[in-house]
Amino acid sequence: MNGKVKIRLCMGSSCFTRGNNKAIELIKEYISENNLEQSIELSGSLCEGKCSSGPHITIDDKEYDDIKPESVLDLIRIHLREKGIIN
Repeated sequence: MNGKVKIRLCMGSSCFTRGNNKAIELIKEYISENNLEQSIELSGSLCEGKCSSGPHITIDDKEYDDIKPESVLDLIRIHLREKGIIN
């Protein structure tokens, strides 16, 4: 395993209401259900200034814009696989 997957969600009002409010709950549930507490570092941030292209999420320093809650777990799984945390 090559370290934790670091996930940061913009929690500014625009990103929050456009989907990150749901995404954070989905991510927390996924972490808990899959016992990934030691493998994922989840945090929120104040507005990152990307309101027009939100919701905004950063995973391992890679930025993603216009990420819908339905697709956030697929992105996370890609990063978990890249680090050898899941198959």
